[in-house]
Amino acid sequence: MWDNETIMMLLEGTRDTLYMTLVSTFFGYVLGLPLGILLAVTDKEGIHPNAGIYKVLDVIVNILRSIPFLILLILVIPLTKLLVGQSYGSSATIVPLVIAAAPFIARMVESSLKEVDPGVVEAAVSMGADTMTVIWKVLLAEARTSLLVGVTIAVGTILGYSAMAGTVGGGGLGDIAIRYGYYRYQTDIMIVTIVILVVLVQILQGIGMMLSRKLDKRKA
Repeated sequence: MWDNETIMMLLEGTRDTLYMTLVSTFFGYVLGLPLGILLAVTDKEGIHPNAGIYKVLDVIVNILRSIPFLILLILVIPLTKLLVGQSYGSSATIVPLVIAAAPFIARMVESSLKEVDPGVVEAAVSMGADTMTVIWKVLLAEARTSLLVGVTIAVGTILGYSAMAGTVGGGGLGDIAIRYGYYRYQTDIMIVTIVILVVLVQILQGIGMMLSRKLDKRKA
């Protein structure tokens, strides 16, 4: 029944999905970016190799990335309740989304920074640049296009995770698809939510790729 109530429900679901995705991506980078930088810097080929620090961070990232998101959702319910006050809804879903996104983002950041030409880094070090200068003005500056592509990938991945959260009342389009498409057998609503999710991913990825191409032209 495509009445105003159904349309409003879908619009609110789209809003909640974007809210969860964008906020989780932001906080995912707040945690994942410095973690990725530390991994790149302390690696055996980094500017400050430190096997102990790298191994600890590497194990933490690998463990968190190995936990399926649906299991992570349930696992962190006590933490979610502590931080948000409830274990369901859009705001509550942000907690496990950030925990899942941060190690994923850290790996992408590490990979991007390792792609920077070692010669450029060596030149900066030989000219007396300190560690923070090398990180901000060489590593991050040279890898900015790759990092932006990584943001685009992260947004798409986190949006997919947010849809999965619908299975446990996470809110957004995933929740609508589960409640109406699965429990009530309203296939038309489920199909529309899938189409909206696909369109959102395409729009967000399109914006990210456009910005990365502009940065490429500036570098050239």
